[in-house]
Amino acid sequence: MTKDIASYIDHTLLKADVKQEQIIQLCQEAKEYQFASVCINPYWVQEAAKALQAEENVKVCTVIGFPLGQSATETKKFETELAIKHGAEEIDMVINIGALKDGNYDVVQNDIEAVVEAAKGKALVKVIIETCLLTDEEKTVACERSVKAGADFVKTSTGFSTGGATIEDVKLMRQTVGDQVGVKASGGVRNLKDLEAMVEAGATRIGASSGVEIVKGLEGQANY
Repeated sequence: MTKDIASYIDHTLLKADVKQEQIIQLCQEAKEYQFASVCINPYWVQEAAKALQAEENVKVCTVIGFPLGQSATETKKFETELAIKHGAEEIDMVINIGALKDGNYDVVQNDIEAVVEAAKGKALVKVIIETCLLTDEEKTVACERSVKAGADFVKTSTGFSTGGATIEDVKLMRQTVGDQVGVKASGGVRNLKDLEAMVEAGATRIGASSGVEIVKGLEGQANY
């Protein structure tokens, strides 16, 4: 049962003051509990790849254009290429939220496509739409454009804005993308009950900094 739960979780540590020993511990925990991945900032990708080099089941996931999504498309593309070169196997990118809210949907899609192209055949791409800043209509458009751009997942949140994943948002995202892509719920998933509710709503991956507490069925305090 623990392994089944763990396979949903991207074991996450994205704080600005993270030290090397914490990344090593994160990777050790990911190996012990068989989490889907460790999700870390780009600076730590090489360290994580080294720590997980003999572990086939745990992927190295990193974030691009994080957490605001306001980097230039060219920057996101280069950041993706470099992260993959350093050992990243999954890419969680933040959309250009401002462009979406301005109605510049082609800009949003082109931004995603650039990252998808850079990762093609090398890494999965999850698109963070930052649901807490969007209307339901904008959430729907963001998901539709992510699918058109060839993304593998849509993801609710960075965990660094005004709110995290909600059941309602996960349901809406799943309804919008159908079975074509995965849905990742991230931000505020702190215990087993939270995880099970998100999965029931349609999530196929969970981003959480309380992964160990979740698999133990304990209440944990997220480190976002």
